[in-house]
Amino acid sequence: MAFQRGLSEASAVRAHSWWRPIAIAAALVTALGFAGCSGTLNSVDLSRSNAAAAGAMASESNPNRGTGDFKVGLILPLSANGNAGAAGLAMRNAAEMALAELGDSNIQLLPKDDGGTGQGAQGAVQQAIDEGAQIVLGPLFAHSVTTAKPIARDRGIPMIAFSTDSNVAATGTYLLSFLPESDVDRVVAYAISQGKRSFIGLVPGSAYGSVAEGEFKQSVARRGGRVMALEHYADGRNKIGDAARLVAQAAGGADALFIPDGGEAVNEAIAALAAAGVNVRQFALMGTQLWDDPKIFSNPQLEGGWYPGPDPAGFRAFADRYRSRYGQDPPRPAALAYDAVTLVAALAKTQGPQRITNEVLTNPSGFAGIDGVFRFRNDGTNQRGLAILRVTPSGGQVIAPALRTFSASAI
Repeated sequence: MAFQRGLSEASAVRAHSWWRPIAIAAALVTALGFAGCSGTLNSVDLSRSNAAAAGAMASESNPNRGTGDFKVGLILPLSANGNAGAAGLAMRNAAEMALAELGDSNIQLLPKDDGGTGQGAQGAVQQAIDEGAQIVLGPLFAHSVTTAKPIARDRGIPMIAFSTDSNVAATGTYLLSFLPESDVDRVVAYAISQGKRSFIGLVPGSAYGSVAEGEFKQSVARRGGRVMALEHYADGRNKIGDAARLVAQAAGGADALFIPDGGEAVNEAIAALAAAGVNVRQFALMGTQLWDDPKIFSNPQLEGGWYPGPDPAGFRAFADRYRSRYGQDPPRPAALAYDAVTLVAALAKTQGPQRITNEVLTNPSGFAGIDGVFRFRNDGTNQRGLAILRVTPSGGQVIAPALRTFSASAI
């Protein structure tokens, strides 16, 4: 998973023998919805002996949680350095909090430490499955998912991972994270609904920028708009200035400006456009969830800009409960672990002794979690109900609500 700019990767009812999608959704809203109401490393091959040793070390420091019959592997970078390890520990806390708040669930968590590496993920997933895991939650990073998913796939075990890299998704390997593609599609759809048709863009020359650019071009074209100019920039004020001067040549006929980057880079891009003679206030300003940043909110030039995201009310309620339990604020990814455990607990309860299949996980009616509704696509990616927020000095303000339900259509 890529945690915006701080941490990156280079982020049910059974009737007879058949599942009824609407009934599943209703049961899962009951199980998951209370949360909202109360609110890059390279992969390395790992020999089987080393994998077993890594897993043994993980099990000693991460005892199982819960006593249920349905075992759930939880694969996180608990011992990794820096932000990665902090995120992993917070996600484990959130998973355990979900288990505690569920009360009578029939699941048992098997936490495993992958150390933030591909080889660690291999060993952790292998051990969790050997101990009886019927589903795997995690890993967090794309390279870890890539290395570990064949182990789960070969054993017929579904995986719900937390990476934001859609390239690692596949049937049986589902991503619960917020994907850049969903962000871009939502903000473009909103811009088109507000009458915007001609777009320009400044895009970072990074893996994230490449994904955002591809989806931007496709989403604009699908809706009958046109991209009049789009330029890339690398890190550094001079290089942003070069890209801004090129975009400025097409700015006169545009009505929307897209910059899918974080606060500091966006501020530099806006300054570079102004230096190139562009009045950025003439555009609808558009970003991604990376705009949920105090540096964005404090820039008067960006006030009124649009960016997608979940309705913040659900996360605020979750954060309050997490803070009361652990004495500190949770990072954003902690909510993903909470939702993953709560989802699996609901499915395990309604599914009974049967396995959680791909058909169950790709229920087109979707599920409801802390950050709103979501559903898994057949290719392993997801769709989320995202709101549109407006940049204000005090933070993001919801101006277009998120979807609360999905139509029960094929995905």
